[in-house]
Amino acid sequence: MAQEFSRSRRVADQIQRELARIIQRELKDPRVGMVTITAVEVTREFDHAKVYVTVLGDKSVCKSTLEGLNSAAGFLRRELAHCLKLRTTPLLHFHYDHSLEEGMRLSELIDTAVATDKSKDSV
Repeated sequence: MAQEFSRSRRVADQIQRELARIIQRELKDPRVGMVTITAVEVTREFDHAKVYVTVLGDKSVCKSTLEGLNSAAGFLRRELAHCLKLRTTPLLHFHYDHSLEEGMRLSELIDTAVATDKSKDSV
């Protein structure tokens, strides 16, 4: 069981590296701008891969970028097949990663709480 986890983790890391390279150098879709691949989750059978991305821009840019990535999923999968040494290349499903926004929101809440505590201590 532990071996399966480590292999799926290694495959996910390899997919993340190769996808970043392919998107940066070979993808010509004008909808896809500044994209960062934050994580990849691969199923145990390597049939599907969830690719989590963050996008530089507002919600409309994010939406168009995800549409561009999902429409280019076939091209990206074919290019991945050339790089990976797997029997089957997983289907790619792109999702927006909300964790950075949530982290910034929590950081702001912590900063507000600390500032409130300091103002109470000085009074």
